[in-house]
Amino acid sequence: QVQLVESGGGSVQAGGSLRLSCAASGGTFSGFNMGWFRQAPGKEREFVASIRRITGNTYYPDSVKGRFTISRDNAKNTVYLQMNSLKPEDTAVYYCAAMVYSRSYDRSENYDFWGQGTQVTVSS
Repeated sequence: QVQLVESGGGSVQAGGSLRLSCAASGGTFSGFNMGWFRQAPGKEREFVASIRRITGNTYYPDSVKGRFTISRDNAKNTVYLQMNSLKPEDTAVYYCAAMVYSRSYDRSENYDFWGQGTQVTVSS
């Protein structure tokens, strides 16, 4: 069974940076498309970033484009989310997810495995 464990969350002031990590075990990490989602209280889970398994192509919604960067290190079975210029509206629980088959990257229902989440709080 694939396990995903996020780390790196915390509290930061607006304009600051955080780097989230997600370590995978129990599967062939290089064969997964990886994604990050977030969920704020009272809101639906929202797509944040995705990176393809073979091409390494990355995808972002407009809300984080230019501020967030997703990357992966297949040798370490880890995917990262570098978050810069953070805003209070970025406050949420951030989840790492793995997709076995290449489907629409921005839909949470297409991901097969999920981490437990890590809290990110941005104060103004």
